[in-house]
Amino acid sequence: MINAKERLIVALDVDTREKAEEWVHRLKIHVPMFKVGLQLFTKEGTEMVRSIRKRGARIFLDVKYHDIPNTVARACEAACSLGVDLINVHALGGRAMIRSAAKALKEASAKMRQPKPRLLAVTVLTSHDARSLKAEVGLRSTPSREVVRLARLAQDSGAEGVVCGPREAALVRRACGKDFLVVTPGIRSALDAKGDQKRILSAGQAVAWWWGGRCWAPWTRWRPCSPS
Repeated sequence: MINAKERLIVALDVDTREKAEEWVHRLKIHVPMFKVGLQLFTKEGTEMVRSIRKRGARIFLDVKYHDIPNTVARACEAACSLGVDLINVHALGGRAMIRSAAKALKEASAKMRQPKPRLLAVTVLTSHDARSLKAEVGLRSTPSREVVRLARLAQDSGAEGVVCGPREAALVRRACGKDFLVVTPGIRSALDAKGDQKRILSAGQAVAWWWGGRCWAPWTRWRPCSPS
């Protein structure tokens, strides 16, 4: 049985190397992996990644590459040299782009003789709901259906997992199998501000959705929930 702590990724959504290193120092004995996103990577660069690696922690490089296939492939090669464990691209970049990324990671890791980063594809950002997905992105289906469609596309194109909202995790698992990695952002406590995210759950609700699409509200008993 997998310990729940082995599934945690802490997002280093801070603006300086000093703050990030402090959080890694505090939490590395409790969690196995840290996420370096666009803000921190843009500010502190590759040395930030190397600093976390030196502290014995694993890294999810959350840069969401989305460009022509060759450009994304070369970026993935560069990321591979950093020794990260997970890296992601946008599934909306299409089949050729995802395949190029997967091929580049495989070839680069073999050439460097080091473990290959696992490739994830971002499906539908948690800042989108059904209205914005239709009006702004031009996708007419519901977020949950688009997530499953993009997850299948990503899997067929060589990705080893996806990033999706917590409400869609169980749907992706059923569609793509138990070995397909599912990473879920948008996990916040009921007291946290939502910010610009729309499809979010608390940690308890996310676990409940994973086990059969049920969610727990503190003022009720277990109740069924329908994907949005």
